[in-house]
Amino acid sequence: MAMVKKVYAMEDLDCANCARKMQDAVNKLDGVESCEVNFMLQKMTLEFDEDSHDKVIKQVKKCVRRVEPDCTVLFD
Repeated sequence: MAMVKKVYAMEDLDCANCARKMQDAVNKLDGVESCEVNFMLQKMTLEFDEDSHDKVIKQVKKCVRRVEPDCTVLFD
């Protein structure tokens, strides 16, 4: 299992409380080693299993949308 760590920019993250909720939800996902959402920098640092990349990204998008529908994580 190869872990990879990446930092993604975020758009329209409106509150620190929402950032914490996203972080908590993403940290519970299978294949995610760690997730840190920095509200001030509007960034998500994600460490995950490279073999599960597509599945993890899809689940992260769902978590973010559930907490804050207008927020976007720029995965590309």
